Order: sequence, then structure tokens, then C-alpha cells
Amino acid sequence: MIIHQFYDKGLAHASYAIVRSGKMIVIDPARNPQPYYDFATLHEANIVGVIETHPHADFVSAHLELHQTTGATIYVSKLAGAAYPHETFDEGDEIKLEDIKLKALNTPGHSPDSICILVEDESGKDCAIFTGDTLFAGDVGRPDLRENVGNITAKKEELARAMYHSTREKLMTLPADVTVYPAHGPGSLCGKSMSPDLQTTIGKELRENYALQLMDELAFVKTLTADQPFMPKYFGYDVELNKNGAPALAESIAAVERPAADITFEKGLPIIDTRKREDYRNGHVPGSYNLQDGEKFETWLGSIVGPDEQFYLIGTDEDALDTVIAKAAKIGYERHIKAAVLTPAAATEQSDLIDFEDFKADSHGYTIVDVRNWAEINSGKLFTDALTIPLPELRERVSEIPTDKPIVVHCAAGYRSAAAVGIVNAVIKNVPVYDLGEAINDWK
Repeated sequence: MIIHQFYDKGLAHASYAIVRSGKMIVIDPARNPQPYYDFATLHEANIVGVIETHPHADFVSAHLELHQTTGATIYVSKLAGAAYPHETFDEGDEIKLEDIKLKALNTPGHSPDSICILVEDESGKDCAIFTGDTLFAGDVGRPDLRENVGNITAKKEELARAMYHSTREKLMTLPADVTVYPAHGPGSLCGKSMSPDLQTTIGKELRENYALQLMDELAFVKTLTADQPFMPKYFGYDVELNKNGAPALAESIAAVERPAADITFEKGLPIIDTRKREDYRNGHVPGSYNLQDGEKFETWLGSIVGPDEQFYLIGTDEDALDTVIAKAAKIGYERHIKAAVLTPAAATEQSDLIDFEDFKADSHGYTIVDVRNWAEINSGKLFTDALTIPLPELRERVSEIPTDKPIVVHCAAGYRSAAAVGIVNAVIKNVPVYDLGEAINDWK
């Protein structure tokens, strides 16, 4: 038996392939199916099954495309309300892969329709479990993503109670040496306290995972529902898209408009400039946002731009556009791209540059806007009089920023503030708007 992990660091997402005797099953695949085809070819295996542990909120799955391309059966809980061809896979159901078994466990908590897949090896021993978003290394799945979306909705307190029972009655009773393969690692927004490990064991989690320690149900619910990370705008959209099945990736990306000449940007649509900060500062389209291509680009794109909006992408060259379009597709946003263009002639507006010495001498002469996340803000403000508006909320709350003084925007390292300055500048024109950028380190 071969178990292989595919890891996407940008979304902190882990998917898996199980190969046995020339047959392969994929678990929680990412949007791009090619790595799974390549792995099957490498091991001379046929992809015969795809298992979805739940309808994912943070990425788009290739389950339907894998089915359409290979004929593989899609397995998912009957509770998911899947609108694509599938076989239900719930407690008591098994998939035989030659002489090993994949056994379904219903484990509601992160979502009402979550399942885990327990692997029984050729000797009849339970040896591994794929836990989806139920159990991570150092954490369990957040319970607040399905209050308004999905086939079944549930309040976060209800799902937290379900997680208490799923962990204690289904997972914590497994042998300590069972290997745990979760769907996410550190940096994922599907949990709040994941360890750096990309796999673990039941025994290690029993010893070290805060959520598996001795506590009553009420204490567990209170602990799990507290201090969860922010929820990007795209999460609910992806749940519905995954419930129905996404279009094939290559064809969907090929449909993105990429005009060869300059275009007139439609008023009111976000313009996402993905170039480096210095290039943007030296000349950009008025009203555009500098969301630089980087490790978390897709998460921040889906946090700033809503799933009901069209938007433009600007890139330095064709390869750069290929990259950011592919990243947008990972969250299902490629269909919302109005056009993807190279740096246009209209990119002539220059950014205001702050006088650091003046700011250091009299920071009270500026309106300071802190665009970090609430967890960061609650752990301590860097400027006591700063206005706190996390980046995902900024477009909706720009009107709260006073305009009687120059505005300085900061985050924790400079990436988010670069995007935030464009959002503020698009609305506020009568005072300069400065990006504190990486200089924020001087105040830490």
C-alpha cells in the first residue's frame, strides 16, 4: 500500500492518494487534477475512486473533473446533498481496494456532513485515518463555517457539541499508533492552533492536542468557539460550488479574457494589481489595489473581493498572469475575472511616500489604521490610538476613517497594508494615504 500526500502551501491544503495493486483512490483533491494523473501514471495505477470528506469551504475540489476524466466513483456522505454523480459513503460503508479496506466514520463537528476514512491494512489492522477537517495536528476543525451555507446548516455551538462527541466517541478510541492524515496544516483558516506537523498519530494528539484533553462538553464548546480566525468572503461560495461540482480547470481558465491591447476598465469593478510593491508605487491604475502575488494571494483575493463580483487582474508579464489566474481558480474565482491584462498605459498614478522621521516625531498628527486580523489586534495594538479595521472588512468600512489628517496604514509585515492603501485611496482623495510597510517592524 502506498499513501502519498500532495501539499499546497498557499492554502495549507493536503490531499492524498492511496495506491494498492494498480488501483488508486484520491482523497480531498485540489482544483488541479494533473498531479493525481501524474502520480497514477508513475505507479501504473488506475484512478478508481475519489472521496470527499465534506464540501470544502476554503478551496475548490477536482472531484467532478476526476470522475468525468477517469470514470472514478465519487464517494461522499449522504448528508452533503451532493448534486454530482456519486455513491454515498457513511458509517458502516466500506470500499475494498484489493486486500485493504477504507471504512467511513461519520464525524460531524466542522460540518454536519463530515466523514473520516479509516484504513484497514491487509492484515486486518486499523493503521491510518484520513480526518479531513475534523482532526488536525494540534487542533480540530472550526465549527462556524456552516451556519448559513450547505445542504445542512447548523449553529456553531451545535457543531462544537457534535465535535466533542465525534472526537471522544470515534477518534480518541482508536489505537494510539494509527497515523492521522489531515486535510490541512499550519496557516489554514479551517482551524486556529495547528502544529507544523503535516501528519500525526492518535497517540500524539491524545497527549498534545488541546481539544482532546479532559474537559466537559460545555468547556469544550466554549474553548472551540472562541478566537477562531476570520472567515474570507469566498468560503460560503466554495461550499456551494463543491456541493455541485466545479467546471473542468483547463477549459475554465482558457475562458478568461486576456486582451492584447489596453482596455477601458469598467467603473465600480475591483482592479487587482499583482505586481511587486515598488512597481505599483511607481505607477498604477487609479483606484487599483496592490495585492501582490505571494504565498497567500488566493486567500486575500477571496477576502477582499466577494464571490458575487467581477474583477480585473494586472500582471507584469504573461507568466505572472498565468500564475495568478491559476491561484484564483483554486478558490473558484477564475470565472469572475473580467479581464487579465499586462500593465496598462493608464498605470501612471504614483503612491504617496511617507516621511518616516516626521511620523516618528509626531504620530498623533496622522490617522493610523491597523488592518491586521482581530486575533492580532486583540493581542496588542502597536499604536494605542489606531483605528482598527481588518483588511477583509476595509472596503465596507472605509467611510469610518476620518479625513482631517494624513492617513497611515499598517499591518504586521507590509503585505496587507500594501493592499489596504489602494482600497483607502480609491475612496479618500482629499488627504494623502501612506503605507507604513515593512517599517512597522520599528514599532514592534
